[in-house]
Amino acid sequence: MNGDLTLWLAVVAAAVIMVLAVQGVVASRRAQPKRAADAARVEPSLGGPPPGVGAPLAEAAPVGDEAVVPDSVGDAAAALPAAPAPRRPARLDPLIDALAPLTVEQPVTGELALMHLPASRRAGTKPYAIEGLNVDTQAWEPPAPGQRYAEFQAGVQLANRHGALNEIEFSEFVQKVQGFAEAIGAFVQFPDMLDEVARARELDAFANTHDAQLAVHLKARSAAWSVGYIQQCALQRGFVPGSVPGRLVLPGAEEGAPPVLVLSFDAQAALAEDPNEAALRTLTLSLDVPQTAEAAEPFTAWQDAARHLAADMDALLVDDQGQPITLGAFAAIGRELQGLYARLAERDLAAGSVTARRVFS
Repeated sequence: MNGDLTLWLAVVAAAVIMVLAVQGVVASRRAQPKRAADAARVEPSLGGPPPGVGAPLAEAAPVGDEAVVPDSVGDAAAALPAAPAPRRPARLDPLIDALAPLTVEQPVTGELALMHLPASRRAGTKPYAIEGLNVDTQAWEPPAPGQRYAEFQAGVQLANRHGALNEIEFSEFVQKVQGFAEAIGAFVQFPDMLDEVARARELDAFANTHDAQLAVHLKARSAAWSVGYIQQCALQRGFVPGSVPGRLVLPGAEEGAPPVLVLSFDAQAALAEDPNEAALRTLTLSLDVPQTAEAAEPFTAWQDAARHLAADMDALLVDDQGQPITLGAFAAIGRELQGLYARLAERDLAAGSVTARRVFS
């Protein structure tokens, strides 16, 4: 009898140990981040995007700079034939720049102008540019070799997201342009500093009250996500790797345009050797409203991407305070944006325009 009891107790103990072991394995698996279904296909590379995705995009291409935007996620930039790079359009605009004309007695070659352009293209935190009036095309353009210019103009931006142009920045602009003028034998006329600083403050005040950068956070409901899993889900929704670690972007349709949406996460996790080991529980999906034209429906894209990614990844949509975002909240934001778009257009700073992208940058 004692022998049977001992045997029965041993069997029960073994069964208990087996159950505990199985529970431990299940708990361990639940604690691990979700991984991509095909890790080899979505592993990030510092030298380029995953195979079949295409080249990384510049996340906020400067106005006039070229950037290749694939027509679809499957387009491979390497497969496209090389095309001549278009000449950058003129950047200066009296609406948002303080302009200074430079007159010359005879045409100046592009080579001479390029030789004496200031090395820096900023006065403090404000970009400035020097353009020439092409003798042959009668178009304003950045100086280029093989061209001749009948006159020049310089301009410094009045305001951007760093604030309004101030007296110190204006003086730096004057100093740099004066040096260029002397080198090419030009006479330069600068606008009144106090008038331009006043214009800058007024433009900055308008921009501050009409800037909108929307963000929604995706918070994991259960298991965390690996970088590979995040990339896999994002790629399925049209995102491609950005130029900065920890950022995936939804490219715009216009060549050289900034991305419509940015999906961001911890950059250190993005740089990990194994993209399937880092455990992430929060992502941020953002929309920079002034950077994309209203006609492209970026708000709809932002809202749809948030919902689809949340469903794909089993995530909760929350605001900066961690409160869930409802359908009603999305609708309220959409109504506010309609008024914002109208006011920007009335000021000739329509969202997605060159001037808007410059001011809101």
